[in-house]
Order: sequence, then C-alpha cells, then structure tokens
Amino acid sequence: MSLYYKHLIYACLFVLLLWLVPAATAFEVEATELPPMPSAVSNNGLVGLAVGDTEYIVSFAGLGDGRTHEDTLASTWVFNSRTASWSEAAAVPGGVGRLASTAVAAGELAYLFGGYTVAEDGSEVSTPWTHAFDPVSGAFEERAPMPVPVDDSVALTWQDRYIYLLSGWHNSGNVNLVQRYDTVEDTWVQATPIPGPGVFGQAGGIVGNTMVYCDGVAIAAHDDRRRDFVASKQCFLGTIRPDDATRIDWRTLPAHPGAPRYRMAASGSEDLGAVVFIGGSDNPYNYNGIGYNGEPSQPVPGFFLLDIKTGKWRTLDAQTPPTMDHRALVPYRDALVTAGGMLADQHTTNKVIAYSIRR
Repeated sequence: MSLYYKHLIYACLFVLLLWLVPAATAFEVEATELPPMPSAVSNNGLVGLAVGDTEYIVSFAGLGDGRTHEDTLASTWVFNSRTASWSEAAAVPGGVGRLASTAVAAGELAYLFGGYTVAEDGSEVSTPWTHAFDPVSGAFEERAPMPVPVDDSVALTWQDRYIYLLSGWHNSGNVNLVQRYDTVEDTWVQATPIPGPGVFGQAGGIVGNTMVYCDGVAIAAHDDRRRDFVASKQCFLGTIRPDDATRIDWRTLPAHPGAPRYRMAASGSEDLGAVVFIGGSDNPYNYNGIGYNGEPSQPVPGFFLLDIKTGKWRTLDAQTPPTMDHRALVPYRDALVTAGGMLADQHTTNKVIAYSIRR
C-alpha cells in the first residue's frame, strides 16, 4: 500500500474517532459582586425565588461577626431585584437565634426548616420548626413541624411542590432519614433513606428527577475513646420514582476531585444539566470555624460540577476569594449566588457573589 493511501486511512480513522468521542465540554465562569448584605453572616439559610417578574434572595438567621453563642441571629434579609437593595423583614420565628437552618423555594414561597440553638454552656438543640415565608409581604406562616428535627441538612424541591430533607444532625447524632414535605397538603412522610451513613454539613442539588449529595461529616465510634467527627468522602445519586415520590433509587457516585469538603454551597442547574459545588473546608469544624481537631479551618479554593447525564466531574475556576460555611447556592437571574459565609481565618463576610456558568 502506498504512503498516500496509508495517510488517507489514518486521516479517516482520526475523523471517525472525533465523531464517536465528543470533546469535553468547556465551561466559562464569570464571578461578579452584587450589593453586599447589610451585615456579615455565615451558616445562614439561603434561598432564591421569583414572584412575578421580581426575583428575591432571602437570608435567614445564621452566625454574626463575633462567632460566639451570643452571635447566633434571627435576622431575615431580603434582596429585591427591582430595587437592587437589601431590606430587613420580620425576624425568624422562635424568639431565639439559630444556626444551620435549611431553606429552599417552592412556588412563590420560601420554606425554612429547623436549625439549632446554642446555649451559654455550649449545649445545642435541634429545632423542629417549619415556616413558609412570603418575600413580598415579609411575613412568616407556621407549618407542620418536622417529624424528626434536623439541622445541617440538605433540602431539595421536586415538581415545585415536594421538599426532601436529606439526613442531617438531630440533637446528639446524625440520622439517615429522607423526610418529604408536601407544601400543598402541609404533611410529612418518610421517603427511602439515604444509602450511606448519616451526615451533617453535606451539600447537594437536584436536576429533574435526579438528586445528588456529597461529603459532610459522619461519626466514627471507638471502643477506647469518645467518638470522632470525620469527613465523609462519599457521593450518592438518587432518582425519584414518578409513580411513587416516596421511593428513591439510590446509587453510589465516584468521589469528586480533591479532599472531602464540609459546608459547601451547592445547587442543581437545569440549564447546565449539572449539580454545582462551591467552596467549603477540608477540615470539619464547630460553628465558630475551629476544627473538631482543634485547628482553625480554612476555606478551600475552586469548585466543580457533576454532569448528570455522563456522571463525570468537571473542575471549574473562578477568580474569587475562597469561602466556606454555606447552607446553599441559589439561583438569581442567569447566575448562582452565595451570600455571606466565612473567608480565610474565620472572618464572616457580607459579600454576595453571582457565578455565571456557561458551556
């Protein structure tokens, strides 16, 4: 065979290979700052939602600048896209500040679940409260309490009606429960439990019928000493059965790049067909930012996403200071937003960062 025909065959094979194996999708990330929150706060419940043609970002409770039990907050801050400004609404009900509450939107309301209180002696209590919040009126409505009170959980909305609370901490230990709340009927049922050990401070998102959660902190028991809090490097994908929304088919996912992280910000994106994870720390910590190992925790730079269709992880890059101590990553216009959190050396922040991610 002549050299010409050999080169022609190689060229044809190369073109065929390109056609059979699609090139890796490239993502562009643009990070911009929105108007800052009126005060610095971390570990706050966060939600983004639209009412008519107005979009809102709402921050509930959290931890203030001093990072002591006296700095647990009950504040509610609302950002309005029409005025491009923040305003203070009614305080989170309960008469006490709380940390690690979970917030999510369904319809034109925000829903706030649980959280824990911190007493002067350091004791912590998980609260059972469920409230709906109207960002237009600024009013709260009490709803049916959680059957098992949890904090540091992940809340995911399905079909703009059902809210799933995945795992979380309950008073003295983690639970493996998936508690499903019906926002129309104001009722709770138990769904298929998570397949891994109970965790708190994990992160996750939902795309279509598919939910994903990763990492967090599990409990390691010992015969000869007290239990430890250990980072969990596990990710799971669950598919909700349309014919029975209490049934979730779970399977294990490959771990994301790098070390496991605690209190990342995460959200599902229908446009990207992916769940996006931002920030967090690789050293699990108490609410004040000091690790359970006694070492001050620091945020980890960079973030990544999981492509739901392929099950592949993609590492992304954005030129912003790393942050940790988040409860959620929320939609706003064409971006995903963090509001508050902790920067390096446990400094709480009032910064609001919008990440626009495009293929």
